[in-house]
Amino acid sequence: MNKLGLGTVQFGQPYGVSNTVGRVAFDEARAILSRAANGAIGVLDTAALYGEAEDVLGRLDTQCFRIVTKTRDLRNDVEAVIARARQSARTLGHVEMLLVHWAGDLAGAQGEDLWAALQQLKDQGIVGGIGISAYAADDPVTLALKFRPDAMQLPFSLLDQRLLQNGTLTKLHELGIEIHARSVFLQGLLFLDRLPEQLAYAAPHLASIKARIAAVGATPLAVALGFVLSRPEIAVALVGVTTVAELDEILAAANEPLPALDWPSLALDDERVLTPSQW
Repeated sequence: MNKLGLGTVQFGQPYGVSNTVGRVAFDEARAILSRAANGAIGVLDTAALYGEAEDVLGRLDTQCFRIVTKTRDLRNDVEAVIARARQSARTLGHVEMLLVHWAGDLAGAQGEDLWAALQQLKDQGIVGGIGISAYAADDPVTLALKFRPDAMQLPFSLLDQRLLQNGTLTKLHELGIEIHARSVFLQGLLFLDRLPEQLAYAAPHLASIKARIAAVGATPLAVALGFVLSRPEIAVALVGVTTVAELDEILAAANEPLPALDWPSLALDDERVLTPSQW
């Protein structure tokens, strides 16, 4: 359970194809954090560009959580990125990890200047550590070898096992990098009765996966969550919720035994399905 982290994008804006609630109301956000603390969730994940999420967290009791936040986009102005990061730290009260939100910011002409400025924030104690949020296409290992981040946030799920299969997770783990897995449920694709129209073609494949999970007496939620939590390379598995009831369901699923399944065969290899920004 202590590997679970809570994403808070829904605290600041409507997010996710399976989100029928919209932005989480403040009182519900407070109740979710209280339940998360009681459920031994250790990390809150947010970002400068998650609408008002940082402001909401700044008004709530977050002392028992490690807070991870992310930079605003570079736009050729390192000073503006650092100023916004300092604002995030003031708003949140404590930031244990600051991630570069877009790995592409490090690939440009000012990438090394940006990283040096973030390192200064760490040296000054403004943030506890620095890292990178990346996609599979960003070549996370090359980024890690060049910048030596404290942490990296990456997409990883039952459906998206690319970074496990190509050895990326193993290599990052060997480098001592703390790996945070996001998109653990791939925005709830396995939980939807009806897929977004642009993904309807994937319905038969997803139905087959759900049938195989049901055949071993398990639920898609428990299997999807248990698979990620079972990987030794993963330090934090991030989940997002819009209600306390959803969080209770996740906490219960995290305690269910993991069945024996042919895990690699449950992965998808369709990049369009695995990339929510393309939906």
